[in-house]
Amino acid sequence: MNPIKKIIDSFFSHKRVFGQDIKLTGLAKADALLTELVNEENVPGLAISVLKDGEPFFQKGYGFADLESKKRIDPEHSVFRIASVSKPIAATALAYMVAEGLIALDDSLYDYVPYFPKKKWDFTIRQLAGHTAGIRGYQGIEYGLNQPYSIKQGIDIFKDDDLLFEPGTGYHYNSFGWVLLSLAMQEASGIPFESYVYSKVLKPLRLNSTFAPAVRQSISQEFQMAMEKNSRLHSTTCYSKGRNGFRLAKEVNNYYKLAGGGYLSTATDIAKFGQAYLDNQILDSQILKPFLTAGDVNGTSTFYGLGWQVSADAKGRPYFGHIGNGVGGYSNFYVYPKEKMVFSILINCTDPKVQEHLDLVVDTLLISSENTSL
Repeated sequence: MNPIKKIIDSFFSHKRVFGQDIKLTGLAKADALLTELVNEENVPGLAISVLKDGEPFFQKGYGFADLESKKRIDPEHSVFRIASVSKPIAATALAYMVAEGLIALDDSLYDYVPYFPKKKWDFTIRQLAGHTAGIRGYQGIEYGLNQPYSIKQGIDIFKDDDLLFEPGTGYHYNSFGWVLLSLAMQEASGIPFESYVYSKVLKPLRLNSTFAPAVRQSISQEFQMAMEKNSRLHSTTCYSKGRNGFRLAKEVNNYYKLAGGGYLSTATDIAKFGQAYLDNQILDSQILKPFLTAGDVNGTSTFYGLGWQVSADAKGRPYFGHIGNGVGGYSNFYVYPKEKMVFSILINCTDPKVQEHLDLVVDTLLISSENTSL
């Protein structure tokens, strides 16, 4: 693109959205904001699915699933890496396991995984799920490993390291705690973690476009079969962003950290998952209460339940959900109970630094829904 034309186009794009001469509002403003992300080459592609009262409110694809072939994003059929939005899926399966009496939140991890090396302090399932167990986070290249580890093999990465603090006295967000949780769930149920999640969460909720990756391949047999059954279903190409634009993201194998950041899905499936919570399709509210209630450490909120971020936005509107960032994928997932809205936004790029922009989109659509309801 001619650099002068790009500057001019950028100016008028911003003026259309933010300027005083033409005041875009509501769905038009949200559409302009998301179009701008692609036009300004902030993201290669983005899918959004927003539900209001269980019905589609705003749903669209922007940009490309693959930059080389120019295949367009489709919110129903483009499959993304959803990164840490995997945690609410895993947490839902954990809630079912609690309801079935297979696992107890205040049991020690060692009740289920006795072979994990003993630490200075004991820690519980609840502390692991709420990031207060003291498990460390990624170091160096661990963020993007490309090794065909099983879940059990995955703990070798961090099993010999000390806890960061006495469990219950601090908060440290990480995904390794969910590797341990998925292993405990696997041991408690006697079946592979992904099989339990499928039987209790994905299948009952008809999340037919949500998949676990394979141990030794980039896509699982289930994903391959789904694509053969539905020819429109396709995997997005994963990118990272540098000074010279987008490049293919490095190859990674996320199977071992499936519970914390390994699932693949579409924007519409994630929105459907959130709607299931609003429709009370999951479990008894008393079972779910600790999962959807923010914890605290020394009287200070962690703004995190068990596998769910539990907070309020800049305007004080309560929500629960999760943000995800992984190699080749970035995601936003919010459930607003009072507004009866669900937001699912998926991007096929490692952290594109657009969160403030996405926050504005969500705010715009919330305001638009309020005006529509009047």
